[in-house]
Amino acid sequence: MSHNYQELAAALGAKVAELRREIPETMKGFGQMNRAAHANGALDNKQKELIAIAIGIAGRCQGCLAFHAKALVELGCTRAEFLEMLQVAVYMGGGPSLMTAAEALMAYESFGGERALQPAGAEASPL
Repeated sequence: MSHNYQELAAALGAKVAELRREIPETMKGFGQMNRAAHANGALDNKQKELIAIAIGIAGRCQGCLAFHAKALVELGCTRAEFLEMLQVAVYMGGGPSLMTAAEALMAYESFGGERALQPAGAEASPL
């Protein structure tokens, strides 16, 4: 299913803010886990976000695709880096992950990630 990932991220962000008000202790715990996972360490934040979106692909989580694709664009993830991550996600997840990987690429591009130039009139093969 195709999504407008910018709208999806905004809508989910609003609902997450609502959850912060309605289940504050749970969200406080989740926020603490998020901060710990993103703390400086052996991996940089871009590597951590690449892992996160690969897991989102495996879990077929559309919201994950939106949030992590946006973060990767903001972190300067190149198309080459993104495509390598997709290769691993597809390798580990097979055909279903291939379909979600294509959606992840759509999300990445929708947030302004690098776009491959395609010659005018050329049609992309689905496989």
